[in-house]
Amino acid sequence: MMSLGVIKDLCEGEALRWTNHILLRLLQRQILIDDVIYTLVNGDIIEQYPTDYPYPSCLVLGATVKGNPLHVVCGASKDELWLITAYFPSIDEWTSDFRTRKGVN
Repeated sequence: MMSLGVIKDLCEGEALRWTNHILLRLLQRQILIDDVIYTLVNGDIIEQYPTDYPYPSCLVLGATVKGNPLHVVCGASKDELWLITAYFPSIDEWTSDFRTRKGVN
């Protein structure tokens, strides 16, 4: 299981691996790199994906510097944080606090 401590330590050590996928999504969705880092350092883990390959990953809920909710998916190896995707959560798919998917028990 991933922890916020590991995420923060890897961010502070600038041990970030930006995948092509996340960079493309940031461009498409007009999300700033600073907002991704801000979310990772200040957010909360809301879902864990311990069986993801090649590294366990998680979904972090945070906010942009301007306060808009943001979700970031990342995975951690021993010494790097792999950034997978980022998106602005939709109220159609998430509860009003953006912590719980609608229709999931």
